[in-house]
Amino acid sequence: MKKISLLVPVFLVLFLLISCKQKKKEKSAKERFFPVLSFIKSQVAHVDTSLFSIRKVIYVDSTKTDTTYYRREQFSSLATDFLNLPDIADPKYADRFKEEKLFDETLNKVIITYQPISPEKEEIQREEVLIHPDPSGDKITSIIIDYFINNKDSSVQKRMLWQVDRSFQVNTARQLQGQPEINSTYKVIWNEEDDE
Repeated sequence: MKKISLLVPVFLVLFLLISCKQKKKEKSAKERFFPVLSFIKSQVAHVDTSLFSIRKVIYVDSTKTDTTYYRREQFSSLATDFLNLPDIADPKYADRFKEEKLFDETLNKVIITYQPISPEKEEIQREEVLIHPDPSGDKITSIIIDYFINNKDSSVQKRMLWQVDRSFQVNTARQLQGQPEINSTYKVIWNEEDDE
């Protein structure tokens, strides 16, 4: 009888441990954010194996542009600004960012927005994933990322737009201490038929 009475508390403790671990797994699964970086990497891999004509347009000012064509093997280096971003879908970011979902009737899109809880501590200031709902399958149309890094003597702010299966664009504002802000913009286009 003593053996049975000793086993009951042991089973009870094991049951509690297992159920706590299960709840923790369920909680972390709910907190998973949309894997923006993985999605962009898959886009890059697709373009790397495609036959698209890839061109980069650098906007010098409002009236001048400089266009260069690239081989598909160079595409991943063109997308470096996106590929080097922190991956907020990593579980370590789950309690550092908040997610908001809404449906914009005007755009007919679902917008998933991620913003840092403490913006001064994060490089990613905002991520937006725009999804076009469709009964045959929802389609991600765009990803918008606001990135900001501030050092002792400089700051860099990037506004980045990834148009799925078409192009991406990066607007950069650099500010060195005691100097005027320098702005630059470039766009990489690989699917000109769909590009507007």
